[in-house]
Amino acid sequence: MTRLRVPHASSIGIKRTNDTNGYGAAAKASYAIREAPLGTPKHVRIVGIGAGASGINLIRTIRKNMVNYEHVVYEKNEEVGGTWFENRYPGCRCDIPSHNYQFSWRPNREWSNFLSPAPEIQEYLARICEDEHMMDTIKMRHKVNGAWWDEKRGLWDLSVQNLETGEEFKDYANFLVDASGILNNWKWPDIPGIKSFEGDLVHTANWPKDFDYANKTVAIIGNGSSGIQLVPAVQPDVKKLYHFVRTPTWIIPPRRITMLLMGGPAKEVLEEIDLDASENFTQEQIDRFKKDPAFYHKFVKAIERDISGAFPILINGSQAQAEVNAKATMTMTRLLGGDKKLCEALIPKFPLGCRRVTPGPGYLEALQTPNTELIMEGIARVVPEGVELESGRVIKLDAIMCATGFDNTFAPRFPLVGRHGNVQDTMAAETPKSYMSLALAGVPNYFTFMGPNAPIGHGSVFTLGEHVARYITRLMIKCQTEGIKSVVPSDAAVADYAQHVATFMPRMAWSASCKSWFKSGDGSGNTEDGSVTALHPGSRFHFFHMLDSFRGEDWDYVYDDDNPAGNRFHYLGNGFSSKELDPAADVTWYVSEGADRL
Repeated sequence: MTRLRVPHASSIGIKRTNDTNGYGAAAKASYAIREAPLGTPKHVRIVGIGAGASGINLIRTIRKNMVNYEHVVYEKNEEVGGTWFENRYPGCRCDIPSHNYQFSWRPNREWSNFLSPAPEIQEYLARICEDEHMMDTIKMRHKVNGAWWDEKRGLWDLSVQNLETGEEFKDYANFLVDASGILNNWKWPDIPGIKSFEGDLVHTANWPKDFDYANKTVAIIGNGSSGIQLVPAVQPDVKKLYHFVRTPTWIIPPRRITMLLMGGPAKEVLEEIDLDASENFTQEQIDRFKKDPAFYHKFVKAIERDISGAFPILINGSQAQAEVNAKATMTMTRLLGGDKKLCEALIPKFPLGCRRVTPGPGYLEALQTPNTELIMEGIARVVPEGVELESGRVIKLDAIMCATGFDNTFAPRFPLVGRHGNVQDTMAAETPKSYMSLALAGVPNYFTFMGPNAPIGHGSVFTLGEHVARYITRLMIKCQTEGIKSVVPSDAAVADYAQHVATFMPRMAWSASCKSWFKSGDGSGNTEDGSVTALHPGSRFHFFHMLDSFRGEDWDYVYDDDNPAGNRFHYLGNGFSSKELDPAADVTWYVSEGADRL
């Protein structure tokens, strides 16, 4: 990393003096001018956790904007990609259109399908790491086991484990950035006897590479996004499929069909796109994307407008919500063949959006096949030979496939000890709170992607992560160049933000009564009526707008040790600006056209 060379006062003819402040008054005895130009960055060490999409993007953002730093990323898996490396179950794909589920700075015009399969997304991320030479920053098969804030030094002390050798070692960081993600820490369902099963027990987020389920009697537990994708993928090949569902969920038509039917911003351009029956792009269409950048840009922008413009349908009592709920009900009724029993069991009474809305091509159709049985009855326990229902019925199984999701409590997976103690304890004791989803009260120099009340359900996390990365990077640069040892959102700011979130959420479909990982428990394990903690209080545009500016008044600062007086203007230095001393800089930018723009 290139270090910025800066002149000292003596080398450019400035006399050092601390005798006066220029107005004849005596300066503070303990205060001394910093003998460096304004904007000189101090050296910092940044430790990242996780090499999924957010962690990968952060590497690039830091490289493009910072100097005089060290950066290491610890990734527990053997390959990069995060959730797209770990989730490899049959049928796994993204439910955001491919060309919008990518980095703005790395467009891929060769996606094979309108909705990318998981392996293709993981390959995209791995290719970026290779092409951008990021693997020298990422340490694979390394896991952070603990982090403790040292107030005096202004550093994080870290315990890191090499998962290949088992060795545990110490590290430190000026800044700790958690990009491990919300959909990463998978869990078994809380069913008595789950580990007593003698057949194959698998989870969608830990799918065995060569698992063969053909001609077997299997159970799929769960009808979230993973379960909805898994059922139609395995149903044709199994002998018998039992699908266990506790709660109805909205199933909408494929994303492209929905966009066309709703007549939104993407309708016109979608009518020009060539796809086969499986929504694979034809080779001619891929070639056009590559050869016609104007059309490609038009396509991506239109899809993005369509996705980002869906916020009104989530507002309780809105006309848009009523219209969409009615259309979704009609669609599900039609796909279920009007079967009253299935319609009653599967069409929700809660508004669309209370649970994650999932396109489910083939799902409802698979439930009506001769080898599939839908079971709404509760599971009493798992027994060695299968599953025992609450009625006492025992279903014998060869395999149990758990599509039961993740630990979404937001508690760190390791002790994270800041000024207020271990964050794990705080998150367990009260509703998780954050500052704009990216920082926590009492936890200095710590930032996170997709923390409490992040916009995880608001479209592509790739571009969301880009905005968060820029915000975090700007704040680290501020600390680097303004003599700040530690920065943390004030307790009052976090409390005010939490109050706004809690007051806003009842107007949204997310807060309706339904079982959803969007919510935290109410203390008794009930997530039907808990606080909404996984979503941003506003639209996608609203989140981006919120992060446009840095609200310095919301943060508490501790200044560097070389500033014992604690003077906030110590960073102003010796009177020179690093910009005017940069031979490549335009030092008269202020007389250029457009200089009057804010």
